[in-house]
Amino acid sequence: MRTRTTRRWATTIALVATAAITAACTSGESGTGTADEVVLIAYDSFTPAEGIFDDFTARTGATVKVVTAGDTGTMVSKAILSAGNPEGDVMWGIDNTFLSRAQAAGVLERFEAVDEGDICVNYDKEWFARRGLEVPTGFADLVRPEYKGLLTVQDPVNSSPGLGFLLATIAHHGDDAWQEYWRQLRANDVNVAPDWSSAYYEDFSGSSGDGPYPLVVSYGSSPPAEVVYSETPIEEPPTAVIESTCFRQVEYAGVLRGTKNPDLADQLVDYLLSRTFQESIPLTLFVFPVNPEAVLPEVFEKFAVRPADPLTIPADKIEANRSAWLDSWRGIFS
Repeated sequence: MRTRTTRRWATTIALVATAAITAACTSGESGTGTADEVVLIAYDSFTPAEGIFDDFTARTGATVKVVTAGDTGTMVSKAILSAGNPEGDVMWGIDNTFLSRAQAAGVLERFEAVDEGDICVNYDKEWFARRGLEVPTGFADLVRPEYKGLLTVQDPVNSSPGLGFLLATIAHHGDDAWQEYWRQLRANDVNVAPDWSSAYYEDFSGSSGDGPYPLVVSYGSSPPAEVVYSETPIEEPPTAVIESTCFRQVEYAGVLRGTKNPDLADQLVDYLLSRTFQESIPLTLFVFPVNPEAVLPEVFEKFAVRPADPLTIPADKIEANRSAWLDSWRGIFS
């Protein structure tokens, strides 16, 4: 019998993160910090390692208060509404699909890339082996009859990985052909889940759920998370990644324009780029560090997928076309 993982790595590490954050992590509290406190705004799944900000406090005398603000899109929307009079000092997690929107609204004074990873189709290894069906190798296979009704994705309107997968199909098929590809996906009974958790834990057959879909949009770092958070020790993840479907996601942290603590905010961004913090993120946030001196944990290096040539779209093109692309996508599924 397959060993199942616990229900989302984030559920487990969120419990650890509660003790890790110097001040309570809440969604309702905000406000710029004081001379001895700096406020870090982040998305809801930001789960830093226990005690990770202690070194920053020892260096600066300031504690770090983490305030969560919903998913990435919601967080950026809130930041735009308060641009110039921010609810915090530093923001973590604006990704390359939203960066140009934040830039256009003057949200950030300074920003730096802090991590990167890939949104990719994952598959249930045992499901395919048991049925003797070859694993799809790319986008074209996903619309073939033998894979009908096997793929679950997320709604790109509300989900970051869902948007990443939509962008991957646009990057692969081009501006003139991606809509037809999605019509083929729909005809091949693709399932559209409201969010990542629903798709991965309820629809997908390869993790903690017993869903009917052996293919799911997730991350290139999902397999090592399966190993780390398995209920019983396992040496190999039950899932793997279709590399040709991977879309590169880069996340940024930046100083919010109008912060009353510019010096502390700058120091915190520098700390987020330090080897100490960067080495903590593979097994807490399940992303790759950008600091070249950071050493990856063995399980991450062994099982996480980092394609040499991932799909990408320039941030300014995403910003110019996001609304139109999403409208076209809605039209296909209306």
